[in-house]
Amino acid sequence: MIDRIGAAAPPRDCPLCPRLAAFRTTQREAHEDWFNAPVPSFGAADAALLIVGLAPGLKGANRTGRPFTGDYAGDLLYGTLAKFGLATGRYAARADDGFELRGVRITNAVRCVPPENKPEPAEIHACRPFLIGEFGSLPRLRAILALGQISHRQILAALGLRQAAYGFGHGALHHLPSGLVLADSYHCSRYNTNTGRLTEAMFESVFTRLMPLLAEGDAATG
Repeated sequence: MIDRIGAAAPPRDCPLCPRLAAFRTTQREAHEDWFNAPVPSFGAADAALLIVGLAPGLKGANRTGRPFTGDYAGDLLYGTLAKFGLATGRYAARADDGFELRGVRITNAVRCVPPENKPEPAEIHACRPFLIGEFGSLPRLRAILALGQISHRQILAALGLRQAAYGFGHGALHHLPSGLVLADSYHCSRYNTNTGRLTEAMFESVFTRLMPLLAEGDAATG
């Protein structure tokens, strides 16, 4: 399967992870009107920023078919993108709400919803080629934002970089040998915000640091 910008993407009935395939089948039987398939990336080929989450939420992206759409994490993420001028339109938690990203693309390290929102290491590894494909499909990519430590590690693995050389830390900016910048944030989940691990101000601070880097990229290619 090829998505709309030409990056390799898993087919609707992807068989790579038996546990996820079985869970997907169960959800299709329970919720026939849900998306219930590997969730495609969201955003255009001219993106300078790629945001990488962990996996689709059961009642969020797995239901709607768009990353971070339909749950609290999307409310915070898309609201923040709009605040920084990285999106236009009104986010209404639906894939057909007309909300559009500007210079940003969003994907997940694992494309299928996992039971209890916890993908297993083998499932993360099996999905890695699709993340590698994302990197190759974005010629203007300047920065990658990892939402959570597992996403951070998966990004480094996909780029062939040593984990020990780039430790995860909220707000950290890692300048990679390729010229890309890897930024880290705690995941914008309801659990993290409810426990105070991540506040709205903390999340926005990551974008405050990223915006000048994205502007530099625009100036270089303009």
